[in-house]
Amino acid sequence: MPLARRSTRHVEYWPSFVDALSTMLLVIIFLLSVFMLSQFFLSREVTSKDTALTKLESQVAELTQLLSLERAGRAKAETDLGSLRATLGAAQKEEARLKGAAAAAAAGLAGAGGAAAKAGAALDSQKALTAQALAQVDVLNQQIAALRRQLAAIEDALSASEAADKRSQARIADLGARLNVALAQKVQQLARYRSDFFGRLREILGDRPGIRIVGDRFVFSSELLFAVGKADLSDAGKSALDKLAPSLLELAQIIPPEIPWILRVDGHTDKAPISAQSPFGSNWGLSAARAIAVVRYLKSKGVPPDRLAAAGFGEFQPLDPADTPDAFAKNRRIELKLTEK
Repeated sequence: MPLARRSTRHVEYWPSFVDALSTMLLVIIFLLSVFMLSQFFLSREVTSKDTALTKLESQVAELTQLLSLERAGRAKAETDLGSLRATLGAAQKEEARLKGAAAAAAAGLAGAGGAAAKAGAALDSQKALTAQALAQVDVLNQQIAALRRQLAAIEDALSASEAADKRSQARIADLGARLNVALAQKVQQLARYRSDFFGRLREILGDRPGIRIVGDRFVFSSELLFAVGKADLSDAGKSALDKLAPSLLELAQIIPPEIPWILRVDGHTDKAPISAQSPFGSNWGLSAARAIAVVRYLKSKGVPPDRLAAAGFGEFQPLDPADTPDAFAKNRRIELKLTEK
């Protein structure tokens, strides 16, 4: 029977299928290895980039703090810092893009080889950007070093100025102390001189009648009075000066020439306003004219003119401040005072 003679025939197809599967598996493993290697290198680059970015950010912070002390380089530093930050932002964006590309490569093994190539190119680009950023950091570090040197020079100059100022202050204080000591010595000498002058003159004058001591002056008693608004010596006034002149001449002979004495003639008036027709203009002029009239008369009697002085006090040193005719008459007077020249 023909059916009984038919034999079963086996086809040998299993080994070739296994070879195809093995080849595909090797390709897949190769692609996975390439992908893992790319992931490893990418992760290492990203880690080194993060470290560099962290270091860069700390250096930028230090730079910002130091550059605030130097206004001249602030604009350029801020420009470089903005450029650096822009570069860092671009790098961060590129990192995000690379991570997306890596995720896309994991999703489709077919395009893994192309993604790995693109990732390598991106890493090269990232390395170039990092190198550029490091170069900019080096430039900024050099600028920081220059600024630090400038600050050190400024601090040295300031220290020198402060030291000079302290020396000047100490010198001024020393000079002030010396000046105070010198002034104190001069005051003591002046006080001693005045005391010596007064003591010696008191010994010479003794208890002469008609001379009284008022403070550090010797005042001659006189009744030289003037008429209202007049500076002319009356006969009584001239008579009183005639009696006084010999005493003054005697004093000029007995007082040693080294004693600097002077007879000051003080003119006074009452407090009644002077008339507009008066040639003296004011009580100051009237009192001075009265003192000058006495000085001229004493000079005519032989009293040395270098020992005479005239002074006008107007109505401002009255003997009697009352508003009575008697008080006005007392204040229209002359006083003669022997004092230090």
